[in-house]
Amino acid sequence: MLFSNALIGLREGLEAVLVVSILVAFLVRTDRRRALAHVWLGVAVAVALSVALGAVLTYTAATLSFEAQEAFGGIASIIAVTFVTGMIFWMRRAGRTLAAQLRGQLDEALQLGPVAVATVAFLSVAREGMETAVFFFSSVQSAGGGTVLPLVGFLIGIAISILLGWLLYAGAIKVNLSKFFTVTGVLLVFVAAGVFAYGVHDL
Repeated sequence: MLFSNALIGLREGLEAVLVVSILVAFLVRTDRRRALAHVWLGVAVAVALSVALGAVLTYTAATLSFEAQEAFGGIASIIAVTFVTGMIFWMRRAGRTLAAQLRGQLDEALQLGPVAVATVAFLSVAREGMETAVFFFSSVQSAGGGTVLPLVGFLIGIAISILLGWLLYAGAIKVNLSKFFTVTGVLLVFVAAGVFAYGVHDL
């Protein structure tokens, strides 16, 4: 339980951190640091929305009857597995061109204004954040809940992802990201399989 949720936090968190680092690095290297505030605003809103989604899912599940909880948890689990497995395969295809796409989108947004810049940052992070919120919720439900271990594991994974992202940005370490995402993707598929089994069982 602790490991699987730490893996979710690490994998999904690092994807989001790398997206942010690409946007920040582009602005710094092109000497457009004034737009950094707009990027961070978009990121903050995306993170807040993801946390809110997780809270809404948890609150909704807690207020339902037992039968409704089973149906709600089952549907959420299958949706989460669909999101995560889809993202894993999408990353394998688009990973090599993702940085160029983000730079291109941000360059166009800079010509449109601050709102466009914040929107690019928001959309880039919100996709990861909302997917993570649904998957984490489903993982906790499949584990039976009633303990803080899933949250502890998840926060550990997020903390490690932020540290790794900062070290990579600073050039302090070098990581074969292709191999990293391949290995964590395989492990995440096993976690997703467990969540999927839980969802089908509940339904």
